[in-house]
Amino acid sequence: MIRDVIAAVFILSGSLLALTAAIGIVRFPDTLSRMHAATKPQTFGMILVLMGTYIKLDGHPDGGMLVLTGLFTLITAPVVAQRVGRLVYREQSLGESVLDEDELADGR
Repeated sequence: MIRDVIAAVFILSGSLLALTAAIGIVRFPDTLSRMHAATKPQTFGMILVLMGTYIKLDGHPDGGMLVLTGLFTLITAPVVAQRVGRLVYREQSLGESVLDEDELADGR
């Protein structure tokens, strides 16, 4: 009974984070803001859903696949966000008001 409640809390909170990420992707004005919304809360929300599912499975062999899915998400999401950010910078599709300081201008 308590295990079900804990699993439900993880799954619901992860789903709410994923929902806020989806709303942020639709509502934010520029690519960098949308990228932030697509990676940070979406990744954490997915990890919470996977944790809730893992608790609910309780020793089922598919639990290992959930762990691998979570690790794959944690590894790939930051890399994709960094690559998208670099692409946006290189294409110079940033507005003048987005960057306060251009750290990439000197070739870092």
